[in-house]
Amino acid sequence: MPQRLGIIGHPIGHSISPLFQQVALDAIGFDGAYEAWDVAPDGVGEFVAGLRAPGILGINVTVPHKEAVIPFLDEVDDWASTAGAVNTIVNRDGRLTGHNTDGIGFLRALRDGAGFDPRGRDVLVLGAGGSARGVVYALARAGIAQLFIANRTLERAERLASIAIDSGVAAEAMVLSDAPGATREVSLIVNCTSMGMVHGPDEDGSPLSAADIPSTVLVNDLVYNPLETPLLREAARAGAATLGGIQMLVYQGAASFEMWTGHDAPVAVMLEAATAAMRARS
Repeated sequence: MPQRLGIIGHPIGHSISPLFQQVALDAIGFDGAYEAWDVAPDGVGEFVAGLRAPGILGINVTVPHKEAVIPFLDEVDDWASTAGAVNTIVNRDGRLTGHNTDGIGFLRALRDGAGFDPRGRDVLVLGAGGSARGVVYALARAGIAQLFIANRTLERAERLASIAIDSGVAAEAMVLSDAPGATREVSLIVNCTSMGMVHGPDEDGSPLSAADIPSTVLVNDLVYNPLETPLLREAARAGAATLGGIQMLVYQGAASFEMWTGHDAPVAVMLEAATAAMRARS
């Protein structure tokens, strides 16, 4: 009987995780079935309890359940504790551990997807929400030199800068409109806002224009729908290197895959499937 895996959210129909995770399982000949479950908020506890059953290796967790699952787990790792969110649950003989692979996936996408090592670099992060917090923690662990955080509201940027400083990284907070002034000082720009996201509040917007972006930087937009966001188009116009959000999505999924199966994830296969799925939806 196939080992069971999957993803929970509410709603869940938008997720492409089942597409690239199942392709990955099949590619290595692993007898597993990856499903999608739409779980209402009031059903999270009961569903998580059911994950302790034999034959269930674990699940991914997406919105709005990343925080809600935590009280029902036996343990969470440092990444999840710092982020305050779980995106991966692993079942080991009925014991459930919570993980957050966003930071791991982000760093692997930079290094393997773009050939970029953040150690010793200066970085500008746009946004100060949940995804930005995971990114900042990952960058701190990777040993960056200096961090600039730009957000619509200065207070949230300052709170995130404090987290970075506590992790030993020099950090400066600013409002988003002041971000162009920091771009000339950095090697990497990471967009953690929802600007440019399909069906988002600012679908056609970009936090920076081509004139704001040096040709020497790498611009990483965590938005993966669409594959080419307005920010990535502006970066390309500026002659800068670009990295789309589909890379981080797949690499964080690959980290989950390896936790569940104990096998190296076939990342190239996963990227191809995920990219094809997004193109089919565009």
